[in-house]
Amino acid sequence: MQVRTRFAPSPTGFLHIGGARTALFSWAYAKRHHGQFILRIEDTDVARSTPEAVQAILDGMQWLGLTYDEGPFYQMQRMDKYREIIQKMLNDGSAYYCYCSKEELDALREQQMQQGLKPRYDGRWRPEEGKVLPTPPQGVPPVVRFKNPLTGVVAWDDLVKGRIEIANEELDDLIIARADGTPTYNFCVVVDDWEMRITQVIRGDDHVNNTPRQINMLKALGATVPQYAHLSMILGDDGQKLSKRHGAVSVMQYDEEGYLPAAVLNYLARLGWSHGDDEVFSVQKFCEWFDLNHITPSAAQFNTEKLNWLNAHYIKEMPLDALAKEVARRLLRIGVAVQDQPDLSAVLALYRERANNLNQLAKEIAYFYQTPAANQSDVEKHITDEIKPVLVALKTRLEQVEWSAEHIHAIMNQIVTEHQLKFPKLAMPLRVMLTGIAQSPSIDQVIAILGKELTISRINAYLN
Repeated sequence: MQVRTRFAPSPTGFLHIGGARTALFSWAYAKRHHGQFILRIEDTDVARSTPEAVQAILDGMQWLGLTYDEGPFYQMQRMDKYREIIQKMLNDGSAYYCYCSKEELDALREQQMQQGLKPRYDGRWRPEEGKVLPTPPQGVPPVVRFKNPLTGVVAWDDLVKGRIEIANEELDDLIIARADGTPTYNFCVVVDDWEMRITQVIRGDDHVNNTPRQINMLKALGATVPQYAHLSMILGDDGQKLSKRHGAVSVMQYDEEGYLPAAVLNYLARLGWSHGDDEVFSVQKFCEWFDLNHITPSAAQFNTEKLNWLNAHYIKEMPLDALAKEVARRLLRIGVAVQDQPDLSAVLALYRERANNLNQLAKEIAYFYQTPAANQSDVEKHITDEIKPVLVALKTRLEQVEWSAEHIHAIMNQIVTEHQLKFPKLAMPLRVMLTGIAQSPSIDQVIAILGKELTISRINAYLN
């Protein structure tokens, strides 16, 4: 049987990190087994689903490179199919009409809670042999309930959590169609997984309680029951459930904050799954290695420092031309247009060892393409009347030199020797003049990349 997995988000918000990990694991499992990966948008919550949220999901999937083989399918476009199957279930007796009003159900729940019982539907409209049902009240549109088995257990071997068994007496008769005829979430999921021939359902463990109900409905429809793998939740750095207060939880926010998709994918792959001691690996290698046997059933903890470390690694390894495109885009966001000179790839080669993210990298190199504004305290500290004659002498030599880092360094050495100075006494004021700050990579390399015209112009601005 061909492996067919699915990712089925509800478009009630952005694609968050937990959803992205679920999508990645489902996608990788299909890739590993040469199967199919399906994207399904579960948009039956009409009040909360929005086109913007749908687009955010699609954008997040595209940014991560999680391409789907089929879809996206939208549940709201499949209503006729759901209603057809509900009618079939009503006809064959696996579902029935229930005319209980909200007031009746509230009263039942209150009574059960007062008696210390678990609140549940009591089956008063459930047809049974020899049972006389009440007369349906006029003008009350009924819901449709699934006729859940009353005895026995529903069990499955979860591919992450192991054997799980739930007694059917713990499950009441689930509503599968509301009074207005709209099918409910659990029913739509069952029909879709059946019709789309899903073989493995990989999803968050917040769905564990839905699984026994869905298995019973699949069996009632005569459908093949897929394998289930329920992934543990992701905790924040502080050990609490991951939420907005932990920072960037939207996938596209990671793009906004300067992370590379390769780094995010690599990090997500290690959230609850491992392959020995391997920490850094390509998505291709991940797909070759990925299995469900090495997913831990315990909660995974998000570690921002580890993500930053991985992102820095991928920035260092990225081809310079591709990195230049990403950084140029981020420079434009802060109002800096990249010109032909200085060469952006050369600038990045000098700076990328120092950056954890692309935004930081863009800010640190912005001075190559716009005149920097130095901090006044740095100016007063380093560009003193004592050092200005030395800077004039250096400028004169630089105007004559063959432009390379080696020649520039040699001239700087000559100048400090002639004036009996330590090298930082010359390098620090140069950094302030040329970069606007007192820290930078080797100043001779900065000068070489900046070019003769800009270098002389910026020195002159402080000496004239």
